[in-house]
Amino acid sequence: MIEKTELHKRNKHNGRYDFDKLMAVYPALAQYVKPNKYGTISVDFFDAQAVIALNKALLMSNYGITYWEIPPLALCPPIPGRADYIHYISDLVGEGKKNVKCLDIGVGASCIYPIIGCSEYGWTFVGSDIDSESLEFAQQIVDNNAILKDKVELRLQKNPSLIFEGVISKNDFFDVVICNPPFHDSQDSAQKAGFRKLQNLKGGKVKKLDLNFGGKSSELWCEGGELQFLSNMISESIKYRSQCHWFTSLVSKESNIDSLCQELDRVNVAEYGTINMQQGNKISRILAWRF
Repeated sequence: MIEKTELHKRNKHNGRYDFDKLMAVYPALAQYVKPNKYGTISVDFFDAQAVIALNKALLMSNYGITYWEIPPLALCPPIPGRADYIHYISDLVGEGKKNVKCLDIGVGASCIYPIIGCSEYGWTFVGSDIDSESLEFAQQIVDNNAILKDKVELRLQKNPSLIFEGVISKNDFFDVVICNPPFHDSQDSAQKAGFRKLQNLKGGKVKKLDLNFGGKSSELWCEGGELQFLSNMISESIKYRSQCHWFTSLVSKESNIDSLCQELDRVNVAEYGTINMQQGNKISRILAWRF
């Protein structure tokens, strides 16, 4: 495995995974751990069950989670990258700031951001999603982990075309909004991109896409893709400017940044900027703004 030395300095996943420690806390992981083609002890990251087992071990070992189940087809999150987002957001709101309340747009079945935020910083969360099944699984995670009880509230967004309206109530105030938006503009685009990625990683040996943990449609695509989603988010954030201190989102495609910054200039925000994150060769970024 590559050294993950470029993660945030407080990220617990810097360096290599300690598989002996992970198997000790979650023995079921052992069946998936073996030397890879380079002779390094690892798991097969193309095996959905192996990745889920690794995630369970990481959550048990690092975040005090005792129960974590996600439905078939749900997005299985890469935990080191998700943790990086939370750590950089902690820097944004002020490391050590007490009583931080966070709104997670698109919390998903994995409930991953509330898990990390509650464990690492003691934050409280409201998590919204347009998929009721995802919220049911997330609620089971909340109910079955003491560290999350009374710290995470889940809300269904009944109108998929809206982001904040119907989720933020008149008495709410959030220190920060986080979001991992759907990237693609259609289901076909999402599937083709996933297939190309696997082919590249497998040297063209993949004949069909394994959708066991690739993500539900609502997690992967929306009309207009990431750019349209975030443009809508910026426009709608105006209405809730007095109820949220910072609005943030991951932005996967760097070429979208200029257009989004133009939109932020148009709505006359007080401040905006990007935070770059890197894991190995993968570079992603957070867009943040406030009024």
